[in-house]
Amino acid sequence: MHDVTIRDESIRLGQFLKLADLAESGAEARDLVTDGEVTVNGEVDTRRGRQLVPGDVVVVSHPDGRRSARVVHDD
Repeated sequence: MHDVTIRDESIRLGQFLKLADLAESGAEARDLVTDGEVTVNGEVDTRRGRQLVPGDVVVVSHPDGRRSARVVHDD
């Protein structure tokens, strides 16, 4: 798992997937979320607009394995 720094207090799930290199594009992020391949803090979330805050952990199931990232704030 790697930490991904955000500047604001929160970030949308779809945006975070791209920022964290867990998805290559917005379309891929949408498909991953819609298909139930993304968990936030251990629970499947199908809302691309979900607001993530520092400390949230996102895991994506890819064909080549699971990848994860944690949201951290730029203090």
